Amino acid sequence: MLNRVAIVCALSLLMTVASFASAQSLKVGDPAPKLQVSKWLNGEPVEKFESGKIYVIECWATWCGPCVAAIPHVSEMNTRFKDKGVVFIGMNVWEDAPGKVAKFVEKMGDKLNYRVAIDDGGRQGKTAETWLAAAGRNGIPCSFVVDKEGKLAWVGHPMAGLDKVVEGLVAGTYDPKAEAERQAKMQAAQAKMQAAMQAGDNDTLLKLIDEQVAADPKTLEQYGPFKFMILLTAKKDFDAAYKLGGELVDGPLKDNAMALNQLAWTIATEPAVEKRDFDVAMKMAERAVEITKRGNGAILDTLARVHFEKGQIDKAVTIQKEAVDAEDQPQRKAGLKATLEKYEQALKDKAV
Repeated sequence: MLNRVAIVCALSLLMTVASFASAQSLKVGDPAPKLQVSKWLNGEPVEKFESGKIYVIECWATWCGPCVAAIPHVSEMNTRFKDKGVVFIGMNVWEDAPGKVAKFVEKMGDKLNYRVAIDDGGRQGKTAETWLAAAGRNGIPCSFVVDKEGKLAWVGHPMAGLDKVVEGLVAGTYDPKAEAERQAKMQAAQAKMQAAMQAGDNDTLLKLIDEQVAADPKTLEQYGPFKFMILLTAKKDFDAAYKLGGELVDGPLKDNAMALNQLAWTIATEPAVEKRDFDVAMKMAERAVEITKRGNGAILDTLARVHFEKGQIDKAVTIQKEAVDAEDQPQRKAGLKATLEKYEQALKDKAV
C-alpha cells in the first residue's frame, strides 16, 4: 500500500490527480468567466478583461500555507511582466474569515505587490464556483491565465509552469489549443493513476508515470516528485529515489522552490525513510533558499533542519535565526522560534 505520507506530499506537489473534480465545464480555450468581487484591496479594480491584455488570476486564502509560500513568486512575476501587458490578480477564495484578508495584505506590504480581490459570496463564493469548481479544481493555490482574446489559456499550480506560460503568451509563442489537448491527455492518464493509487498498486503507478513522462517530457516537473515519493517511502528503493532526486534538482525542479522544499523536508524528517541522503536534501534545500532569495521562513527552516540532522548544529542555529527574521505570520514565527531554542540548546549541550 502506498505510504499515506507519500500520498499527501506527492499530491500537494502535483496539484493534479487530486485537484480535478469529476465534472469540468470550464476548459482551456473557453471564454473566461466574469470576475465577481466583493471588495478590491490592492491596486486598481478590474471591471472586465480588456482585449490585448493578459490576466493571471491567482486563487488563494490566508489559511493556505502553499498559497502564502507562492506569493513571493507571483510578486516577482508581477514585477517582471507588469510593463508587458500582464495583470496579476490575487483572488481570495474559500476564506473562513474575510476580515483577516485586509490585515494580511497590509502586513505583507511590498512583498505582495499585485492586485488583490475578495470573492463575492464568502466561503462558497461566486468565483470559487464559476472558476475553480467549473474547471474541476478543488485545491489551491490555483492560477488561471486569460489570453489577449479573453479566453482561458492555462490552469495550474503557480509554481508549476506559470512563468513559462506567461512568457510564451507575451512572446506570442504559446499555443492554447496544444495546451488543451495536453491537459486532456493528462487527465486521462491521471484517472488511471488515481485508480492505481487507490488500489495500492505502486508498480502500476510507476509504470503509468514513466509512460506519461515519455509521451510528454514536460510533465516530469509534475510527476517527478510523485515518482520520487513512491520510490522513497513506498518502494523503499532509496538508490533509485535519490538518483531521481538529484536529476530533479538539476532539471525540471531547478526553479520550483516549493517542490524542492517539500522533498528536502521529507528526506530529512519523514519517519518512513530509513535511509537518508542528506547531500541530496541539502542540494534541494539550498536551491530552494537561493530561488526565494533567503526571504521565506519555511524554506530557511528546512535548510536549517537538514544542517541539524547532519550534525552541523552551529549552521542550523544561524540559518534558523534567518528563518525567524523572515517570517511575518505570528503563529508560524512562534514555531520557528521554538525550533531555534531547540537548536541553541543542542549547541550548548554539544559544547559541554
